[in-house]
Amino acid sequence: MAAPLDQAIGLLVATFHNYTSKDGDKNTLSKKELKELIQKELTVGPKLQDAEIQALMKDLDHNGDQLVNFQEYVTFLGALPMIHNKALSL
Repeated sequence: MAAPLDQAIGLLVATFHNYTSKDGDKNTLSKKELKELIQKELTVGPKLQDAEIQALMKDLDHNGDQLVNFQEYVTFLGALPMIHNKALSL
């Protein structure tokens, strides 16, 4: 049986791939796919406005191709535990 952290990493990778091919490219998330992932997989997702998701997309899209590749997705994931940790510290 995989360790809990291994399971979590596998889930994060699988979640990326569950959303990537909806618009055709199985290696990147479009803005629409990213929005759907955030809204369905994160508690805060349904509360975000389109402008906030657009700003997030802009922040994540380091190479400016209007898509979020796996490396950019991992950057996003890296920020989430920091946000949660800060919220728990309040």
